[in-house]
Amino acid sequence: MPSQEIRNFIDMGYIRTSREILPDQIQPASIDLRLWTEAYRVRASFLPGKSTTLKHKATANGMLDGPDGVIDITRPTRLEPNQIYIIPLIESLSLPPDVYGLANPKSTTGRLDIFTRLITEYGDEFERVQRGYSGHLYLEVVSRTFPIIVQSGMRLNQLRLGRGKLSPAGDDRLRRLALDDRLLDEDDSDREATIDRGLRITVDLSGDESSDIVAYKANPEKKSLYQGIDLNKIDYYDVAEFWIPIPRVPKRQLVLERGGFYILMSKQRVRVPPDLAAELLPYDSATGEFRVHYAGFLDPGFGYGNNGEVPGTRVVLEVRANEMPVLLEDDQFVGRLHYYNMAALPDKIYGGTIGSSYQRQGLALSKQFRQEKHQRPSFISDSAAAVEKKTVSPPRQVIPDTGKTESKNEHPVLNLAPSGGSGDLLLNAKGRL
Repeated sequence: MPSQEIRNFIDMGYIRTSREILPDQIQPASIDLRLWTEAYRVRASFLPGKSTTLKHKATANGMLDGPDGVIDITRPTRLEPNQIYIIPLIESLSLPPDVYGLANPKSTTGRLDIFTRLITEYGDEFERVQRGYSGHLYLEVVSRTFPIIVQSGMRLNQLRLGRGKLSPAGDDRLRRLALDDRLLDEDDSDREATIDRGLRITVDLSGDESSDIVAYKANPEKKSLYQGIDLNKIDYYDVAEFWIPIPRVPKRQLVLERGGFYILMSKQRVRVPPDLAAELLPYDSATGEFRVHYAGFLDPGFGYGNNGEVPGTRVVLEVRANEMPVLLEDDQFVGRLHYYNMAALPDKIYGGTIGSSYQRQGLALSKQFRQEKHQRPSFISDSAAAVEKKTVSPPRQVIPDTGKTESKNEHPVLNLAPSGGSGDLLLNAKGRL
């Protein structure tokens, strides 16, 4: 459903809230959901099941993690890494019988390695809202790498609504779109769209003319991390305090260390015309030695604009090697992009006047980091020999609300990606704010 129909759903009471819904919560094909005033720290992830409400299950039978398991987040509050939190959301639903919902994390949520999943009452699936659902919404939150500071009103995920069968555009249609330069960078004559059950996406380990950096690896050992990353602070943190930049090497390869979290980018500069939306789907493990999972949603207009004025945009990939080190090579296939029809042309297009941060992104970290620091690190010289060098790789507390913020009380935090998995590598892609 497009932005204007989402607004109609708010007016008709299908989307309900105890606080006014802000105009910038409504995206071209989704609505941002906001954290409520309390969080439950629990011992394990779970679904509520058919016989009990989620809140009852979260607080009963010893599920709360200690006597302080119920946390007030009306003030900036620290969430510890690898702890599981269930947070009620401000928005709730009373959907028509033919309307379903799909959720995914926002881009910056994923770029900070924050795992989130939407949960409904009596639901038996994460991230899905059944047709005709009426009830509250909850968010499971696990920060995998960094301590984070959250507050009521922040936005970690978004909800899409739809009718009918969710089926992507077929390969024949994608080939026709590709001929008109509507899928990839129209100026890249050396790269053709590869269509095979969707648009094939590969990883870029060559970099570009502006930088030798092809990836960032999270550095959770830095002492500065003990204070946590305040999600309200924009363009605030020094990249070097949290990330290890990884330079291009002549072989165009990267070995992912077990348990490491990496930010990379796609080789392709992707385009999504305004009458379509797109989603990156899991990598097929039959074609390699690692497992991939995506939670990436690309809004109408991503890499395209209103009338094709944007020549294409990279997709940022979030990668975690779980069971063993994994070798990635330049232009290696990592997933497929599926395109879906919009019910109508949205009256808001990604990257137009809505303040989209990643419309012309390259290898972009989350908005919390100072963008001027995304430069070639001092240990890399212009010589090929230097480029080949190996890259050297408390209880809950309330934090004062200081630092640069976008708004006083509520802030659109930037998408979560499921963690874990049975394979060796977890890869997520985020293409939107």
